[in-house]
Amino acid sequence: MATSTAAPAPRVARHDPRLDLVRKALRHGLVLLGGGIVLLLGLVALFGAALAPYDPLTMDFTARFAPPSLAHPFGTDDFGRDLFSRVLYGASVSFRVAIIAVGISGTLGVTLGVAAGYLRGWVDEVVMRTMDVLFAFPAVLLAITVMAILGRGVENAMIAIAIVYMPIFARVTRGAVIAVRDREFVTAARALGQGHLRIMAVHVLPNSLGPIIVQTSLSLAFAILAEAALSFFGLGTQPPDPSWGRMLAEGRSFLHQAPWMGIFPGLAIMVSVLGFNLLGDGLRDVLDPRFRGRG
Repeated sequence: MATSTAAPAPRVARHDPRLDLVRKALRHGLVLLGGGIVLLLGLVALFGAALAPYDPLTMDFTARFAPPSLAHPFGTDDFGRDLFSRVLYGASVSFRVAIIAVGISGTLGVTLGVAAGYLRGWVDEVVMRTMDVLFAFPAVLLAITVMAILGRGVENAMIAIAIVYMPIFARVTRGAVIAVRDREFVTAARALGQGHLRIMAVHVLPNSLGPIIVQTSLSLAFAILAEAALSFFGLGTQPPDPSWGRMLAEGRSFLHQAPWMGIFPGLAIMVSVLGFNLLGDGLRDVLDPRFRGRG
């Protein structure tokens, strides 16, 4: 009697939704354009010292107010310093302040937002009412107030910007956590006896990262603007160190005589903010289910 052997069942490929999101992001025009701008400016911030043709602090009074040329692509300022070199160095300052400030505000804001959204009750009330108090102040005014208390300098500017944007992260995170805290996988984790800290860290936060990632990109753009504003008012980067905001402040007195002193730092700020905003909008389209049909 012949025996028949059953054919092995075909293997079913596992579907990973994270790979789908990566593929969609790599095909999304805004993500590619914004990410390309951010990547280019990030490389400039990292290697600006090697790319700069001149020392940004070296003064040459024989070349004061030199217009853009092959020798000085962005011209020179009132002290004869090469603006192209100063813009390159300023990128490092702006990106460093933005990344550290957003890192601090994101860490604190996300932690408070997760606790408020998951635990609710009095924890939610205390956290969110405190955030509402910070929200009551205009962003630039709050940053200037913090700087007035802490004093001038780049480090204090980072702290001021972090305090300004912490409530935004807390509110965005809280809303995302509330949307997932009663989902089936969270209820199952509670039924298995897992502690609150483990549930928040392992189950709730990873499933709430979409809005947080988008907010991080947008906050980096606003942090660059905030650093430029503080330096413009003389509270952030101090002379003679180059900073885009400080260069704008120095150039406003010579707009008719040497307009390039304000044009090129302003363009650097505009392109940086545009890049992060485009990246944030593209990530929102990819990560937010309400927008996934777009792009």
